[in-house]
Amino acid sequence: MPVSGTLALLRLTLVNGVGPVLGRRLIAAFGSAEQVFGASPADLERIEGIGSTKARRIHASMLESESALEHEIELAEKHRARIIPLGDPDYPPLLAEAVDAPLVLYVRGATPCPTGTFAVGIVGSRHCTAYGVEQAERFSMMLAEQGLVIVSGGARGVDSAAHRAALRVQGTTVVVMGCGLGNCYPPENAAVFDDIASRGGTIISELPILTEPSPENFPARNRIIAAMSLGVLVIEAPRGSGALITARVAIDDYNREVMAVPGRIDSRASEGSNDLIKSGEAAMVTSPSDVIDLLESAARHQHEGTHEPRFAQPLLPLGGGGESSSRGRDTEVKLRATPHSQLTITETQRVILEAVRQPASIDDICRTTGLEPATIQAETTILEIRRVLVREGSKFRARSA
Repeated sequence: MPVSGTLALLRLTLVNGVGPVLGRRLIAAFGSAEQVFGASPADLERIEGIGSTKARRIHASMLESESALEHEIELAEKHRARIIPLGDPDYPPLLAEAVDAPLVLYVRGATPCPTGTFAVGIVGSRHCTAYGVEQAERFSMMLAEQGLVIVSGGARGVDSAAHRAALRVQGTTVVVMGCGLGNCYPPENAAVFDDIASRGGTIISELPILTEPSPENFPARNRIIAAMSLGVLVIEAPRGSGALITARVAIDDYNREVMAVPGRIDSRASEGSNDLIKSGEAAMVTSPSDVIDLLESAARHQHEGTHEPRFAQPLLPLGGGGESSSRGRDTEVKLRATPHSQLTITETQRVILEAVRQPASIDDICRTTGLEPATIQAETTILEIRRVLVREGSKFRARSA
């Protein structure tokens, strides 16, 4: 059962005609989600984007939403889904920065992209070639082994290859569904999704439990993949592919790094991803280390708590919208195996590097330094990305200076 503070947000998502942006606007106008339900049609009509006809429709749906809420809670419990509201500590931090972040997320499995983890979206064609599968697996496995969370849409083709490959190396992966969690799409992935949820990964959706998969749901699903990731990697996308929608949203709406794996120049399957590279909208990557280099700056900002002012749209907590910031890639210099003496590192990172002169696990580092495990996990990931720390199974060691 969701806690009481979640119920009004969940109920608001069940009101016909109210999406994430309008929901924020209503909350900002009336003070809280609970108070929105005390508004009259005349009150609603004064809100930007709501005329008299829409105000009457929303008000009628609000009156019906209480019974819909009770039914939705029952369905969530039946399908083993918990509900995470925007503003909750378990809500994905990068997604929370978006002006169109869902007011609630339905979640199966572990907490999605918790603080201290770094995510990369991997997207591509449903009808990919053997090359697309090969590259999706290659990049997903190696990035997951480096501790990055692999986020994708659970679809056939590249998405499924990326999810399966992350599982193969005991990595963490998040599936963002284009339907409610009471459905499985595509149906043949039911066992994979169960495996993900039981092995530290997550299945999430912003849609009510019984929502069927339909074409209009997937562009909205794509924005979540882009928003909750530091960057998006496009692997084998033809022109008109949904993967290109994800890339466009990542660039235009969320100021994310977009990368693309080059494909054969005579392959229609790669025309869209090759176009991204030719236009300069996507960085060409040929190895997973290229991805890590390109995401390093954004990861550092996320870790230091400066990601939102640097990369995100202007945003008031649960308030009205904000205009999308202009596209501007970070210009910080990428670090490549710089000698330790020349690195700019924090005192905490210096202490950790001292503790891993010999291979040491997180528990070993915790005992040696007295630091909290969550802090150690976050800092070791940053140091891995900066290529001054190497993971060897469950242990870490400092690279030779």
